[in-house]
Amino acid sequence: MSRKRSYSGGPAKKDFKYGNETVYMLVNKLMQDGKKTVAQNICYGALEQASSQLNCSPVEALGKAIENIKPLLEVKSRRVGGANYQVPVEVSQRRGVVLSIRWIVEISRASKGRSMKDRLASELLMAAKGEGAAVTKKETMHKMAEANKAFAHYRW
Repeated sequence: MSRKRSYSGGPAKKDFKYGNETVYMLVNKLMQDGKKTVAQNICYGALEQASSQLNCSPVEALGKAIENIKPLLEVKSRRVGGANYQVPVEVSQRRGVVLSIRWIVEISRASKGRSMKDRLASELLMAAKGEGAAVTKKETMHKMAEANKAFAHYRW
């Protein structure tokens, strides 16, 4: 029997405008100090802006961006015999989505000069096109996993 408990997560929560779980996760990641309405306005505005430039629905625009950012592999630190090894591990579907949303929001917050809605929209647009800082972050993660492929046998 495994020591770790499995987490079912309960019923998937969906946002009220698009009825989409991923949009709900993005809104919650954007939210600061419990101000959900502000986060929703930023998120929905950015999605509309990005989708108008991509000529598709806002949910499709977010889906394209997340598909281009979602990592397949990541490295986890394992301690074996007094040495730490960076062991490549496959990323689950849900964790891939969570990581990509986190990266989009972090990168949008880091760039300054424009409103958060504009920064988020431009990051989503670049991610949907397969460019930008979030895609670079994914590629860096994949390179690291590829470089440490020799330690894959330490995965458990």
